[in-house]
Amino acid sequence: MEYLLSILIEVSRSATSGFRVFVPFLVLNIFSLAGWIELAPAFSWLGTYPALAALTVATILEITAYFFPHMDNLLAAAAVPAGALITAAVLVDFPPILAWALAIVAGGGAALGGSAVSNLLHTGSTAATGGAANPVLSAVESLFAVINSFLALIIPVLAFFTVSFTGPDCFLCLPGNKQ
Repeated sequence: MEYLLSILIEVSRSATSGFRVFVPFLVLNIFSLAGWIELAPAFSWLGTYPALAALTVATILEITAYFFPHMDNLLAAAAVPAGALITAAVLVDFPPILAWALAIVAGGGAALGGSAVSNLLHTGSTAATGGAANPVLSAVESLFAVINSFLALIIPVLAFFTVSFTGPDCFLCLPGNKQ
């Protein structure tokens, strides 16, 4: 059960990295500093105060960059590797080959899913509003990334279902979209 919980936590947080790359790392850092989560030995640097400073600056810069056209595309390229790393960071009791396989497949796949949803939303927003609504969409995505990163560590099952409902099928079910 403990292994399943670890996987649920990290798949949820990895999907969140598809929306914002540094937010899940910052939340992981905060939880590690508070002693609420154990990091894998190779990722112990994530639980330090210098990492807190660096991740805070990176998160602020990233959230700001998403309000500028084309910057979001550059940042989105880092989503899948970030999703794999965020998963690998807390798979403490797993054999390395299994940890990295889960990190790449589940974490990277979840981040790719989150990134795909974000890209679909931005494409739809650009088509519908000429890009005028993209800053509002970016703000909502940033808020979602923060909330889901905390939920994934506090209530992992709820976070997993929250991420599940942000998939392409949910996007297609939005009002005005006919199936």
